[in-house]
Amino acid sequence: MNDVLIKPIIWMGSSYDDLITLPREVQNDIGYALWIAQTGGKHDQAKPLRGFAGVMEIVSRYQTDTYRAVYVVNLDDHLYVLHTFQKKSTHGIATPKKDLATIARRLRQAKIIAEGRTL
Repeated sequence: MNDVLIKPIIWMGSSYDDLITLPREVQNDIGYALWIAQTGGKHDQAKPLRGFAGVMEIVSRYQTDTYRAVYVVNLDDHLYVLHTFQKKSTHGIATPKKDLATIARRLRQAKIIAEGRTL
């Protein structure tokens, strides 16, 4: 029998609450991609997030909208979901600065948690 290590998820900030407000199809896409990440894989819809070493983003498209979930798995034995959101950039494919700031802040917090320090 093959034992697969399943990394528990730590939802940073409002990332879980934000996820459950998204359309059901998007929740399913992101949930499945996170499951693959929890078991050590990488879903086809997951790619590195530019500007953040070790941070991945899942891109899910539904109707005419784009949704993203951002996570990191290389801090310890957990998967940290940093941010989930609907992309509303007015500048092409760029991630809005507000969302990048949220990701950066929550990544710093996740690193503190992974090091065993308190926030």
